[in-house]
Amino acid sequence: MTSGGPPIQPTPGALSRTLARHPKPLGGQPIRGAKPTVSLTDQILNNQSVQTLALKKKPPWLKARVPGGEGFVATKAIVDRHQLHTVCQEASCPNMGECWARGVATIMILGDTCTRACGFCNVKTGKPPVTDFDEPRRVADALRGTGLKHIVITSVDRDDLPDGGAALWAETIVRVRDACPDLSIEVLIGDFRGDEAALQMVIDAQPNIIAHNLETVRRCHPAVRPSARYERSIELLRRVKEQGRIAKTGLMVGIGEKREEVFECLHDIIERTTVARVHRARAEGGVGLPSNAGADACDIITIGQYLQPTLNHLPIDRWVHPDEFVEYERVGKEAGFKVVFSGPLVRSSYLADKQADGLGLGF
Repeated sequence: MTSGGPPIQPTPGALSRTLARHPKPLGGQPIRGAKPTVSLTDQILNNQSVQTLALKKKPPWLKARVPGGEGFVATKAIVDRHQLHTVCQEASCPNMGECWARGVATIMILGDTCTRACGFCNVKTGKPPVTDFDEPRRVADALRGTGLKHIVITSVDRDDLPDGGAALWAETIVRVRDACPDLSIEVLIGDFRGDEAALQMVIDAQPNIIAHNLETVRRCHPAVRPSARYERSIELLRRVKEQGRIAKTGLMVGIGEKREEVFECLHDIIERTTVARVHRARAEGGVGLPSNAGADACDIITIGQYLQPTLNHLPIDRWVHPDEFVEYERVGKEAGFKVVFSGPLVRSSYLADKQADGLGLGF
C-alpha cells in the first residue's frame, strides 16, 4: 500500500502483455489507448483511511488457472457456435479457465450491453442494440444434449425495456427446461428496478435457484451500485423466499468496506429475508415447487475479492487475506446461511453446481 501521490503506471511491456491477453475491448475501457476523461483510481470507499493501491503483482493466493485443455476448448466451441454471450468473457472472470475446463459456463442473455454503469463491473455499458427475441431458443438449443447437470443464466440490466427483460427471462427458463429436463437451472437476475410484476414472471417460470447479488455493504452501496438500492435488493431476496424458492446472493470485499460491516451485512440478509413458515407451507402446495425449497431465509451466499478491471473502475482498497475469508464463512454459517462459498477467487457462479449440491436437494 502507498498513501497519497499518483498511482504507479504500468510499464509498456506489462501493458502490451495485458492487451495481448484481452484482444477484444473490455467493458470498462472500450476505446483502447484513449486517455480517460474521469479516473476512479483515487476514489477509495473507506471513509476513515484513504489509500491508493499501487499497481503491483497480486498476492500468491490470487493466481488463477490459465485457460486451456480439451474441456475448455469444447465449452468455447459451444459458446461460439451458438453466438452466445457469457459473463465469463464479458466480465473477465479469473475462473473462466477452471470452469470452462469442467464444462461449466454462465450464459448471459439480453445481449452484452448493460444500461447501467456500476463502478466495479467490466461488462460494457451503453444503449443496447435491437433486442434479440430469438435468444431464448438459441440458448435452449445450445444446451440441448450437452449433458450438463447445472447451468447458470444471467443477464445485463435492461432498464430500457418496460419489464426489464423479464418476459425474455421467463421464456428462456421455460425453453431450457423443455430442452433439458434433467438440468437444474440457476438464474442470476437484476433488480428490475423494484418492479414486482417483472420479478413474479421470473419466479413463476420456476428456476431451481434465484440469485441476486447485493455486491457490497450498505455504506458502500451508493458508490458501488449507483443505479441500485440496498433495500430494494434485500426486498427482492425476501420476495423470493416468501414464495418458497431458493435464494442466493453474493458480496465483494476489498472495495472499501470494513470487516465489521461484512459481519453486519451477513446477519442483516438473514434477518430481513426470513419469512414466516406459513408462506413456506403455502408455496410448497404450488405445482412444480420442490418440497423442501422454502428455507426460512436466503440460502446461499458467495464472498470473493474485488478485482479492479481497469483504471476507469473503482480501485481496490486492500487484498483480503485467505484467513479473513475463512472467518466470513464461519460467520455466514452461524448467521444462518446453508451454503457459504468464501475465498479470494470466489464469484457468484464459481462451482455453482457444487453450491447447489450443498443444499442436498437432489435436483
